Amino acid sequence: MEVDDGNGRLETSAAGEQSTCDVDTNQEPYVGMDFESEEDARAFYNKYAKQEGFLTRVLSSRKSERDRSIISRGLGCRGGSVNRKQDGQREVCTAMILLKREKSGRWVVRKFVRDHNHPLVVQLQKSRRIIDEKDRKIQELTAELRVKKRLSSAYREQLLKLMKDVEDHNEHLRTKVELVFDNLREFEAKRKEVSDRK
Repeated sequence: MEVDDGNGRLETSAAGEQSTCDVDTNQEPYVGMDFESEEDARAFYNKYAKQEGFLTRVLSSRKSERDRSIISRGLGCRGGSVNRKQDGQREVCTAMILLKREKSGRWVVRKFVRDHNHPLVVQLQKSRRIIDEKDRKIQELTAELRVKKRLSSAYREQLLKLMKDVEDHNEHLRTKVELVFDNLREFEAKRKEVSDRK
């Protein structure tokens, strides 16, 4: 659990222990920045991410070969962007922070990547203004438009399928009509041959 006391101190509690970190919670991470514990560092990065408008995830962790305790942790952005050039494959966002535990037990930022490859979501504070009627109407119309676009796409798909079925049916009928004409010509030729013999 993390609590910002409003004075630039971040209080964290994990496994029943509570610690306080004297870090400016409005500050951006930087290489060399240090924390008392991994929990403090994670709480700070999560708060930074929330302010910037992205969600975090654990990218990597490394354990000590001696006692199997975590000695390194990579945290990064959970977002990504869709690469339209490569068949719409999702690209993972490279924004991240790498934390390492020093011999003293403190956790230090060893790498920080600020840039994201996707737009960030700016979350509105509770104290921000309430959306007025016009904005609400715009949101409703936008949502309605999305629904109509989906319906239109579904109708188009159905129509294309129907047209394909009609084309297939027409081809089938054409083949049958040609077969009937061929049989009629053959029948006419045989009838003429029989009448010529008489």
